Amino acid sequence: MILNPKFPLYLPGVENSNNDNVTIIGASLREDITILGYFVSSNGGLEIKIQNEYSTKDYASFSDILKKFIQDNQLENVKRLSMAVPGPVIDGKSSPARLGWDLNIEEYTRDFGFEKGDMLNDLEASAYGMALLEDNDLDPIYTSGHLEKGNVAILAPGNGLGEAGYFFDGKYLRPFATEGGHSEFSPRTNVEVEFYQFLNNIYGIVSWESVLSKTGLFNIYRFLRDVKRHPEPEWLAERISGGNFVQEIYKAAVEEDVLICKIALDTFIEFLAREANNLVLKLKATGGLLISGDIPQTIREYIDKGKFYDKFKISDKMEEMLKSTPIYLVKQNHTALKGAALYTAYYQN
Repeated sequence: MILNPKFPLYLPGVENSNNDNVTIIGASLREDITILGYFVSSNGGLEIKIQNEYSTKDYASFSDILKKFIQDNQLENVKRLSMAVPGPVIDGKSSPARLGWDLNIEEYTRDFGFEKGDMLNDLEASAYGMALLEDNDLDPIYTSGHLEKGNVAILAPGNGLGEAGYFFDGKYLRPFATEGGHSEFSPRTNVEVEFYQFLNNIYGIVSWESVLSKTGLFNIYRFLRDVKRHPEPEWLAERISGGNFVQEIYKAAVEEDVLICKIALDTFIEFLAREANNLVLKLKATGGLLISGDIPQTIREYIDKGKFYDKFKISDKMEEMLKSTPIYLVKQNHTALKGAALYTAYYQN
């Protein structure tokens, strides 16, 4: 995996030969699956040798997963550890609500004998990993052919709602994390006010994550079913209760032409365009917008790019800036795993 030259990522250690042929364990922690990879750095890139997945809920701690990965693959003298976690990281520590674990990179570095350890927010790690993407990994919604010079925004609905960005310093792109997914959702239409009230009765504070995530899509669906009284086929109720909710809604919309599922997806995509608009404006992301995450990857073929672009550029005074912002859907998964390893390999000299 070699860096894409179109991504001028700030990685000062790339030019330091001491960072070549370094062994690294990268980890992407999620509430459902934790993915670990064994990497070797070389020539400013990474080679992944091993990748394993573990059911997060089957383990009492990350240490247990890390120990099993090392034992399963008979690894010895691995030099560095890098972790991507679904929550804010402060002073090398994080306590992601969706995991229920207290994580401390210093403890893992010490207890397992690594020379160096790093912990990043998962979407910040993804931002580093996106520098390893090839052009065909990006599906353009609107483009001038490449990312423009300027800040870049990243929006990633999945188990939660990830939001991050790249600051463009005039030469390099520098990734940073945000917790913007927890900012408050605001309705625009009368129906959306009803939806807001529905969510307010459940959550109190209604964040964008309650709208743009796997739980958010379910919230939209059950609002349509329980409040707006759109009929739910009995076979669909059985299917979504025992399967992957996002995939089942997508299949029912595309293959079975089920109206409630189509409206749910259309509503989700409109909200996605709205929050993409918000994020681009707040970051002044004239360099572009990258949309990643499990849900956009699952429903990518359903997204009407023209309608999305039209909804995205609506603004009181900033339509001129918004309508020229390149927008790409990221087709590849596991960028957090690769990005975490890339960061610990080359961020520092």
